[in-house]
Amino acid sequence: MPALECCVDAVAAAAVFGGGPSGHSFAPDVSLPTPESFPGVPLPTNNPSAFTSISSVAENIHWSPSLSAALYRIDGWGKPYFSVNSSGNISVSPYGTDTLPHQDIDVMKVVKKVSDPISVGGLGLPLPLILRFPDVLKNRLESLQSAFDFSIQSQGYDSHYQGVYPVKCNQDRFVVEDIVKFGSPFRFGLEAGSKPELLLAMSSLCKGNPEALLICNGFKDAEYISLALISRKLALDTVVVMELEEELDLIIDLSRRLSVRPVIGVRAKLRTKHSGHFGTTSGEKGKFGLTTTQILRIVRKLDSVGMLDCLQLLHFHIGSQIPSTDLLTDGVAEAAQIYCELVRLGARMRVIDIGGGLGIDYDGSKSTTSDISVGYTLEEYAASVVRAVRIVCDRKGVRHPVICSESGRAIVSHHSVLVFEAVSARLPTTTSISSLGLQYLVEGLTEEARADYASLSAASIRGEYETCLLHADQLRQRCVDQFKDGSLGMEQLAAFDGLYEFVSKALGVADPVRTYHVNLSIFTSIPDFWGIGQLFPIIPIHRLDQKPEVRGILSDLTCDSDGKIDKFIGGESSLPLHELEGENGGGGRYYLGMFLGGAYEEAIGGLHNLFGGPSVVRITQSDGPYSFAVTRAVQGPSCGDVLRVMQHEPELMFQSLKHRAEEYIHEEDTASLANWLAHSFHNMPYLMAAPSSCCLTAASNPNVNACSFYGSDHRSNYNASAEAAVEDEQWSYICA
Repeated sequence: MPALECCVDAVAAAAVFGGGPSGHSFAPDVSLPTPESFPGVPLPTNNPSAFTSISSVAENIHWSPSLSAALYRIDGWGKPYFSVNSSGNISVSPYGTDTLPHQDIDVMKVVKKVSDPISVGGLGLPLPLILRFPDVLKNRLESLQSAFDFSIQSQGYDSHYQGVYPVKCNQDRFVVEDIVKFGSPFRFGLEAGSKPELLLAMSSLCKGNPEALLICNGFKDAEYISLALISRKLALDTVVVMELEEELDLIIDLSRRLSVRPVIGVRAKLRTKHSGHFGTTSGEKGKFGLTTTQILRIVRKLDSVGMLDCLQLLHFHIGSQIPSTDLLTDGVAEAAQIYCELVRLGARMRVIDIGGGLGIDYDGSKSTTSDISVGYTLEEYAASVVRAVRIVCDRKGVRHPVICSESGRAIVSHHSVLVFEAVSARLPTTTSISSLGLQYLVEGLTEEARADYASLSAASIRGEYETCLLHADQLRQRCVDQFKDGSLGMEQLAAFDGLYEFVSKALGVADPVRTYHVNLSIFTSIPDFWGIGQLFPIIPIHRLDQKPEVRGILSDLTCDSDGKIDKFIGGESSLPLHELEGENGGGGRYYLGMFLGGAYEEAIGGLHNLFGGPSVVRITQSDGPYSFAVTRAVQGPSCGDVLRVMQHEPELMFQSLKHRAEEYIHEEDTASLANWLAHSFHNMPYLMAAPSSCCLTAASNPNVNACSFYGSDHRSNYNASAEAAVEDEQWSYICA
């Protein structure tokens, strides 16, 4: 690399006299060979076991949507709901494998309809967005039911499957109501783990199938148990599942007071243990459940008070994300033995509740050893459960029980897509090459630094690349020391930073990974990544007909060093991404989606930096030209909303600021400032694409929620509803 010596001299001067940090560059005098280690979409060097398919895909010059599907493993984790269409956009197949080609929903068209200004036919909702697809939710329920129905029929099982949805996975009103509605034909019920969850489950099931189960889990006090008993008076098939032995006395006492014959279940603490992250609730030292000794004491006490017939359900939970059917079979078989023993002891058992555990393949690897993958299908899961229960019961001569599961993650994960925007990207340091000012730069160095500089030049002539990097690093450190001592200016320090980056890039060892700044709070919208390292598929939702030329990590809006995503499915430490459009990597609209996040993320998310939840849009398949209808659109919490959560009073805060403005600002400017302050309280905390207009947008009106908007109808009632609602807006009195 004989040219490197000239480049070393030139690049250092360039940073002082116009290159790099100042933004003014000179034409280069010489050029360096292109580093061979960066062919466009480089593979991370820290993951030799990454899928080999990435290499072949990334090197392909002729890009296509199918190559993007392979690169991002969409065919692995996305089937049968997500794919890449011919336009390079993500499509949703709302009915899974039964979706017809004209029924696919283009996610980018949805985002455009939802986020475009009202003036051009959009709904004007700000990002980030949660897109809900209830058709996908319905298909998940039907697929789960079909898998168990097929196994029951093919194996000659003499009872039926009757699932419940654990509302803790996503307590959103419309999600729960959809599940009750969609599951009514096959007696699908709900599971609650707290008093507010029980209240919403009771209310929702009033419109459900009368045979649907209401499973009451979690630790209980007298009020919780009383609510559960009252629900039986309301003709709901409620089962109080005991987590603690001490709960039995409350159940006996309160049932007598309320004159209710309870239906009781016990949660068994199995010996079978799930070894993954989600297996901490299983095994003898698990958080929940009763030992066999405790269960025997409960049986004896119920028998002594004439209530043994009330014990009708056995519940257990191996843990979420059960990776293999081998582990599943072991746990179900153990529980089935306990079930048969309870029958032998005189309990009137009828239901075995296998709990959760039906996993999601988040990375498409179908691994049996990963916390984010599973090595089975829905059909294989159901077959393993039915077989294990049938074999044990047949051996013991016990009637086959109703099989119940609490498969919340598997039901709701696919139906929700989080869409957010990359607003800018931090580009790698680039330095133009010039021969000006070298003497001035070198004269400011210490003798040791000048020696390092000379050694760097000599090593570059000899082609000793590792030595070049060593001397460049030593030189940079000496410059840092000089800067701390005050003997070196900021311009010189920046020059040698640029020199080091230049040498690193020339030798092919520079870090090519960029930081993409996204309009999102990870703590609010993807809390499981921060909390437990849970990985979700994150990919661009458009431009997938173009080759992603760079790799990047994602950095959110929060003032927190943990607010970044630097781990991705497949063991990747960066994500293949496209260049942002616009000058300096900003100004273009680049949308990313996080998939399979419909369970837990919304409920667990917090308010770090007072960033509230995203806007939420409900999309159903439609036979119109756009293939979808937006049936519900709700803007996310405003700045005023999140302030109220923390006990602040936005109305009083506004008045205080308005009075301050009247005291310190010219009278003619006060009204305008008051308007902007009002809008600030009303707007979401996230970055806005452009300043909002003086009129409050319809998206901030609660009245808009009940409207129905159709992707095929740009003359929606959204505008009319918005204008009518502005008159009732509680903040309207402060607008000039």
